[in-house]
Amino acid sequence: MQKIAVIGAGLMGHGIAQIFAVHGHDVTLVDLDEIILGSATAGIRNNLELMADHDFIAPEQIDAALSRVSTTTDTEKGVNGADFVVEAVVENLEVKQNIFKKLDQLCPTSTILASNTSVISITEIARESEEKKRIVGTHFWNPPHLIPLVEVVPGAETLPETVDATYELLLGVGKHPVKVKKDVPGFVANRLQHALWREAISIVENDIADAATVDECIKFGFGLRLPALGPMENSDMVGNDLVLAIHDYILKHIESSPDPSPLLRNKVAKGELGFKSGQGFQSWSEEEIAVSRKSLQQYLLRVVKDM
Repeated sequence: MQKIAVIGAGLMGHGIAQIFAVHGHDVTLVDLDEIILGSATAGIRNNLELMADHDFIAPEQIDAALSRVSTTTDTEKGVNGADFVVEAVVENLEVKQNIFKKLDQLCPTSTILASNTSVISITEIARESEEKKRIVGTHFWNPPHLIPLVEVVPGAETLPETVDATYELLLGVGKHPVKVKKDVPGFVANRLQHALWREAISIVENDIADAATVDECIKFGFGLRLPALGPMENSDMVGNDLVLAIHDYILKHIESSPDPSPLLRNKVAKGELGFKSGQGFQSWSEEEIAVSRKSLQQYLLRVVKDM
């Protein structure tokens, strides 16, 4: 599969386009907004220059990769001849269903159609399409050009061959794809992530600890070992009998509500959105926001380079 099309040129879309372009694929980036397309091209250049500065790629690869990326506001033109199409638009089921219905009509049956949704069921996204067998989930993580993981998720009617071909394509562009066995909302990683976030928010809501302390307990505690020791391996390491004994006691005391936290709802209602507003679970100055973003970027660059 040589020609790639990416629908949606926002943060995730242009990052995904960059991945394929760096690895020699011709990529067409599609968006209805010319301004977003212009920003996407600039964003790709900035990312590539940063990666060259940290020796991920050679400087001469920057212009070579950019030369493989074209942009258009015309979806039909953008997907013409594409072997693999990735949708990376807003997380709205109806919008995604309409896009895939259109792609299903525009693309030959040999073209694989992938969604970068982070939580929405692939089966539901494919519902309005005829050729459901070639629709698959490919959940890249932000920032996609740095985080290796991509969850490959089949819908109810996705062919195993579609999953296998997608997996091999992602492997070939330097990602770490994993095959999710069943299509459930949130797939694997976001179910794990939001189980943690639900408990973290509950701890703050119930005045067990403040937000900064919650983050410190993760950053300076079990979070340090997570890149080397996942929870299932950890359970085997300490002994499943010990894990069972702990769960017999602790699980009844852990947050289990199926609804979002009232504290979270209240903060959103008051406009306390976090970095966006300068106030969330903590207060954030522009300088603190910049430091947080840069710290994350530098950490990812360092860790990924050592992988």
